[in-house]
Amino acid sequence: MTSPLCVLVRHGETEWSLSGRHTGRTDLPLLPEGEVQARALVPTVSAYRFAAVFTSPLLRARQTGDLAGLGDRAVIEPDLAEWDYGEYEGRTTADIRRERPGWNLFDDGVPGGESAADVGIRVDRVIERVRATPGDVACVAHGHVLRVLAARWLDIDPRSGRYFALGPASVSELGWEREQAVVTSWNLR
Repeated sequence: MTSPLCVLVRHGETEWSLSGRHTGRTDLPLLPEGEVQARALVPTVSAYRFAAVFTSPLLRARQTGDLAGLGDRAVIEPDLAEWDYGEYEGRTTADIRRERPGWNLFDDGVPGGESAADVGIRVDRVIERVRATPGDVACVAHGHVLRVLAARWLDIDPRSGRYFALGPASVSELGWEREQAVVTSWNLR
């Protein structure tokens, strides 16, 4: 199998992503710098011929898709919404660790929010849709949900998403080597 490719597009900078605050369901817009970053993705994403474009329902992802030239084909995919950070929404890791030393999102999840396994269930449904699409698919979303998607694409534990850091306004490609699901490129800008 060589198709479909799953092209991950992480949104550009927001006020909270810039400051390291966990931004799950809070619907923030891109910063002006994030808009510039998203527009800079046009040459990279225009090299593909997408059969489908799925986007998170959150504004920062939709804006990124629009500015990168994907908005006219985008279909809202609720399962691409960012990790629900529950009680940790808007807080930084350093702040959380003052209360919970050694806390790790991927291992510990969040009170009142999702675990890595919960996010894994959501992205498994996205992967099923991608693999059923006759052609390449773009998924425009957020750092943590896309990291879990990469892990699940490879059929590994959702907590392994910790190993796939994603910069803002980056493009990554999940594909195939013969019948084996692989990461073909990562964190391009």
